[in-house]
Amino acid sequence: MKKIITLVLFISFVAAAFAQDEKKESGYTFTTVKELKVTPVKNQNRSGTCWSFSGLGFIESELLRLGKGEYDLSEMFVVHHSYSDKAKRYVRLHGYNNFAAGGSFYDVLYVLKHYGIVPETVMNGLQYGEELHVHSELDALTKAYIEAVVKNSNRKLTPVWLEGFNGILDAFLGKLPDTFSYNGKSYTPQSFFHSLGVNADDYVSLTSFTHHPFYTTFALEIPDNWRWSESYNLPLDEFMSIFDNSLNNGYTIAWGADVSEKGFSRDGVAIVPDVNLEELSGSDRARWLGLSQKDKDAELYKNTPGYEKTITPELRQLAYDNYETTDDHGMLIYGIANDQNGAKYYMVKNSWGETGNYKGFLYASEAFVKYKTINIVVHKNAIPAAIKQKLGIK
Repeated sequence: MKKIITLVLFISFVAAAFAQDEKKESGYTFTTVKELKVTPVKNQNRSGTCWSFSGLGFIESELLRLGKGEYDLSEMFVVHHSYSDKAKRYVRLHGYNNFAAGGSFYDVLYVLKHYGIVPETVMNGLQYGEELHVHSELDALTKAYIEAVVKNSNRKLTPVWLEGFNGILDAFLGKLPDTFSYNGKSYTPQSFFHSLGVNADDYVSLTSFTHHPFYTTFALEIPDNWRWSESYNLPLDEFMSIFDNSLNNGYTIAWGADVSEKGFSRDGVAIVPDVNLEELSGSDRARWLGLSQKDKDAELYKNTPGYEKTITPELRQLAYDNYETTDDHGMLIYGIANDQNGAKYYMVKNSWGETGNYKGFLYASEAFVKYKTINIVVHKNAIPAAIKQKLGIK
């Protein structure tokens, strides 16, 4: 990433005139404070598999941290196993569980631990004539199939239903390899994962909500947590302290967040503007009341730094309880930056390809992260020692 980035829309020949470490695209100017290595941006395209892309992107950054070199791991290997496991649980629970494209970071860790992993070159998951992932047909077919199994009027499952389900996955994503060759060596998915030197049990999920006791674990009540994995619950201030401690000590962060807010811009900035318009520069109440909704939105989300909401545990909890904060998207936080006013932002790697002005990377304000984070996954050593002790993590 660049050291200093200005986001003002300039015509291309002006942008090209800047030095390599500067880029001007809008009214925000960012100065990097801390930046960790990440692998190139990927594209989940028209699939609901951000959890696999961000989860494996997190593991790939861990491999960089460990000095293992750059790897491109197969997201669709994880998706294939997770869809199959999800189908088995859905049937066992008579259809009373979530069955959709979404998932969690724990799905990635579970697959790594129990099934291993393969490189992208071994299984790219594009067996159906597309250059990028398009899962609408796959998701519709798997959903219809599994519903038919659950609603079977015979009241008795056939012994081959799972074989048929996996056949759909094989047709779209490719068959799961038993063995493969990589860089002149032969591996199984399990032996390849072990060769990477990563321990899936070293990674923990953390969150901060007031409807469960702090310093305990609970299963996040979100549809995509279909495996019912548990997260450690922390007071908000302690939860936020982990972000900087992790990044400043060389550990990236798998970030689960809500991106449905208008403040999450595809131009590369995520903010939580303060709707108290009397605090907005250049605006007064009389003028505001005369604006259309479109004009109000333009004022609130204009391309210059402004006032943001003060995020409290109560405000965060209310948004979660009211379905305003939902498990929309998984991304990777890999750095810290300041805008021209000194406000803190987190540097984020996305999985929507190198599109838009931000080319797959964005800046999320501290307020946005504090407000809209569902959970994070970090290496346990990224957690401050005092907090680890409170949680009983060794």
